[in-house]
Amino acid sequence: MLRPLGDRVLVEVAQEQEQTISGFVLASSAKEKPQTGTILAVGEGRLLDSGELAPVPVKVGETVLFEKYAGSEVKYEGKEYMIFSVKDIIAVVE
Repeated sequence: MLRPLGDRVLVEVAQEQEQTISGFVLASSAKEKPQTGTILAVGEGRLLDSGELAPVPVKVGETVLFEKYAGSEVKYEGKEYMIFSVKDIIAVVE
């Protein structure tokens, strides 16, 4: 598995199948980019000027809402993931 560095998190993005009101399934190119996902791994935290680590405020297993065009797409062992900086996470879904 991938281990993000610093204040980054590895997220498995939710796959949402979109349908029109009449039941037609939209092609992937016509879909909105999903903005939720499950955290699979977190980095050790951000290094502060004092030399201490600021812990990452989210944990593995949480579902999060993130900025629409943030993060980096990563492909690993045939699966697609996103890596985000903690500042790109908007909220934890409870």
